[in-house]
Amino acid sequence: MREDFVVKQTSARAWSDFIMFPWTSGIYKDDPNWVPPLISEDKKLFNPAIYPFHKFAEVMLFLLYQNNKPVGRVAGIINHNHNKFHQEKTGFFGFFECINSKDVSQYLIGLVSKYLKEKGMDTLRGPMNFSTNETCGLLVDGFDTPPAFMMPYNPPYYIELLESCGLTKAKDLYAYFADKSIGEKLPRLERIACKVLSDTSIKVRKIDIKNIRAEIQKIKEIYNNAWSKNWGFVPMTDDEFNYLAKDMVKIIDPDLALIAEIDGKPAGFSLALPDYNQIIKKCNGRLLPFGIFHFIFDKSKINKLRLLTMGVVHQYQKRGLDVIFYLQTIKNGFAKGIIYGEFSWILEDNTMINRIMETLGARPYKTYRIYEKPL
Repeated sequence: MREDFVVKQTSARAWSDFIMFPWTSGIYKDDPNWVPPLISEDKKLFNPAIYPFHKFAEVMLFLLYQNNKPVGRVAGIINHNHNKFHQEKTGFFGFFECINSKDVSQYLIGLVSKYLKEKGMDTLRGPMNFSTNETCGLLVDGFDTPPAFMMPYNPPYYIELLESCGLTKAKDLYAYFADKSIGEKLPRLERIACKVLSDTSIKVRKIDIKNIRAEIQKIKEIYNNAWSKNWGFVPMTDDEFNYLAKDMVKIIDPDLALIAEIDGKPAGFSLALPDYNQIIKKCNGRLLPFGIFHFIFDKSKINKLRLLTMGVVHQYQKRGLDVIFYLQTIKNGFAKGIIYGEFSWILEDNTMINRIMETLGARPYKTYRIYEKPL
């Protein structure tokens, strides 16, 4: 162990210094595109008594000091549900933050690799914060604009730091951007949608907030089927869905949350959210005492949304439900004064969805990368 490095290693129960590292390190001090995470939400994320992920996972946090100053952090993550579902022994790293030093980054990745290897893992993969059901990926292209809501962000030099640790690309994730010109595609979408909806067994409706418990069960059924063949997918537990629902119901806009049913059975789900990062950026991590006023007074000024999830149950795919989701989301967004949109994230090898994005006139403007290496 290097004499100038001091490691603070702790379980997820002691996370305060770890959470505050992006501020105390000064890494983002002069970065105009950084959106500080909400500290109150991060505290929930790392609290095993609150966040359901910890019920089926092991998380170890590493905070590295050099000359009494915090210089880097990383989390070692063993997601037992992932390994069971994929029949793997993969350990993950996440929440990586580091000063611009290869010595520090290599030491951090060395720490997390040693921890995971001792736990019996044979592959290191990440960044995952904590899994594909939360935020994941390292931004490797598209540093000129802030991230959309619930998408990660990092300095460009992180690419070189992680690759210097022997990590190589496992998969890229794309974020697509669209502006009001996407409205030119609406007549074509309308024609297709009319044909799809001529089948009276198909119904697409807004989510019923007043009956949210029943709606969540339908969404869970759709999610765990529609995404089951996707790379990196991990089925969500009842506890995870219930936790997510409790949070989402506070920020969801029913006009942007759509459920498709065929013969009364759940067939597809689409969710877009206003880009709350336009507000969160002003809060500097804290809703209280004054950040809450930004939410109250600035919410109506949000002019961008993120379509963050859209899926169709396998047996109902290729029946045009996706076209209806895109059409209604775009139209409802326009009605609310939205002039920009992000579709994210999409796997680089999801040929069908990438083609649809191009057809809609959206362009890839950010790329996020998942890395891995053998342990």
